[in-house]
Amino acid sequence: MSRSYLLPLAVLTLATAARAQDAPLPQAGASLPPVVVTATRVPTPAPDIPAGITVITRAELQATGANTLTDALSAVPGLRVAQSGGPGGNASLFIRGTNSDAVLVLRDGMPVNDAADSSGAFNFGVDTLADVARIEIIRGPMAALYGSGAIGGVINIITLRGTKPGVHLSADLAGGYPKQIRDSAALTGTWRGFDYALVAQNESMRGFDTTPQRMSIYTGTPQGYRDYLGTLNLGYTPVAGTRISLLLRARQAVFGFNALGSPTYDVANSTGRDATLLGRIGVKSLLADGVWQTGLFLGRLQDDRRYTEPLLPGDPNQAFNDSRYHGYRTDLQWNNTLFLSDLWAPSWLDRATATFGYERTADSAKVRVNSSYSGFPYQQSADAAMTDTAEYAGLQGRFWRAVTVTAQLRHDAVLNDHATTWRVGAEWNVAALRTRLHAAFGTAFRAPSLFDRYGVDSFGYVGNPNLQPESAQGWEAGFVTTLPGLGHPDLVRFGATYFNEQVNNLIVAVFTPIDTAENIGSAHIQGVETTLSLHPAGWLRLDGSWTYTQPENADTGELLLRRPQNTAAGRAIITPLPRLSIVPEVDFTGAFQDYLNDNSGFSTGTIGTSGQGLIVNLTVSYRVNRNITVYANATNLFDSRFEPVNGYQIPGAQAIAGIRLHL
Repeated sequence: MSRSYLLPLAVLTLATAARAQDAPLPQAGASLPPVVVTATRVPTPAPDIPAGITVITRAELQATGANTLTDALSAVPGLRVAQSGGPGGNASLFIRGTNSDAVLVLRDGMPVNDAADSSGAFNFGVDTLADVARIEIIRGPMAALYGSGAIGGVINIITLRGTKPGVHLSADLAGGYPKQIRDSAALTGTWRGFDYALVAQNESMRGFDTTPQRMSIYTGTPQGYRDYLGTLNLGYTPVAGTRISLLLRARQAVFGFNALGSPTYDVANSTGRDATLLGRIGVKSLLADGVWQTGLFLGRLQDDRRYTEPLLPGDPNQAFNDSRYHGYRTDLQWNNTLFLSDLWAPSWLDRATATFGYERTADSAKVRVNSSYSGFPYQQSADAAMTDTAEYAGLQGRFWRAVTVTAQLRHDAVLNDHATTWRVGAEWNVAALRTRLHAAFGTAFRAPSLFDRYGVDSFGYVGNPNLQPESAQGWEAGFVTTLPGLGHPDLVRFGATYFNEQVNNLIVAVFTPIDTAENIGSAHIQGVETTLSLHPAGWLRLDGSWTYTQPENADTGELLLRRPQNTAAGRAIITPLPRLSIVPEVDFTGAFQDYLNDNSGFSTGTIGTSGQGLIVNLTVSYRVNRNITVYANATNLFDSRFEPVNGYQIPGAQAIAGIRLHL
């Protein structure tokens, strides 16, 4: 390992706080570990799962002041968020150094990556959190459970639903600097077999100029952001054990962005619009006296994006843009769980389950790019469709109440390609050492995107319908040790996981002699995730994490772009008074390789080292009574000028204050 790990390690040791793995906010009395569904498709206590897992609850989102999906994920161990600007700007997510298109995103178990994206990736830069109940992040190859795209891991965004009898209203109203306002309301409850959650949100902010202030072309022209959200999550339980569900979700974001040319020109007239419509119906039922749980779900997702930039006479690039991307997905799932321990329960085996099911995903995309640059027109288009049909099965059980073993197998057929993936893992609770050991091995794949196969542009690019899927195999091993002291069962909790993954048949644009895509090269990624939690007093909890990643081009040994070798995060949860919560956070991102832009705004055309960054946030909350909480949140408190993507500076210091009602 490079000596460069010393700086983030020092940050971890000295920092006041972090989002550590599975570190819930403190509550009165002992808290149970979170139960995770995404990792195995079976509700399982997080400590029993042989994988890198982080669960972010709604209470944690509120306590830390997280407002966007990038806020929520920015300090998770093994994750690196690279956003080109503020809210609305494209945000890529790298899990354990794998590519940004190697992350599969789910909404309540349904895959929601954008079929119209050139690589089939998900843009993390536009979603807010008003309708989110929790987020489950599973790191490592997970295609054996969820299919194409889950090379680096899976992120499952779970929608808020009604759980308590009666009618309950939650509302949030906040405003702050610079010129931002947020308001949201959620109506939830249960009544005569029905459960419901109706959420509405509206948000507007002036924003910041994301052109770096180091550049001579910086003007301070802000890129604004506005977001609208409406969600209905409705369920009906006609008999015990059976729920019929309906989810409807509509979101639209309108934002400004920098369309950087060469030389970079800081314009204020570039506008993006990103809208999604999601509908899903389903039924889940317990049969055979509760031994068999079966669920059938049908979902439809529509993504619509448009980017416009009118021609300005003063622009030295003479840039013009009117580009539209329309992606459509229909997803059918039949999911089943057999609770084998209800049929056969020897003394040496419990929690035994078997899972099996079928999934069919149909994607289509229509892309129309119409732009010009320095007087040269550029067009890009794609109009294509493909389907993925899959069958899967899995087994899970706990032996001698100490060793949990999981195994999954899946077969996918995408057009003419077939991929069989599998994953096995084990977790051993060594009670005498107060330590849990885990290890896992899995394979994964990513099918070529629709643009990879069928896209064309006016510069000569022609998609390659004969592309093969990218393939991967990876393993991990680690431990978590918990030590009691000072009257707390978890005075110290320390964990470390080593991960190693090889990705082959990478899809890369090449000239052969035409401009197309080919399966060329491979990547080798290895590293260590560490977490540390201290609970020295009932009013104080300190959590930290540090991740070292060595992401290399396996053929050349060069570091992969935008993936720092070192990241660290810290968070403190301070409750000096029963109703007062103070949560400072610090996030460190080490230097990384990227395409560089100089201080005059010109692209250098070379790859070099982009600088490190340290971001400090602070959230203070006070519960006035059982129904009212007031809070204040400051992000980028010390006005860092860090560039998470070279040529794009993070938003400056912001402050917002608000009131949260629970009726």
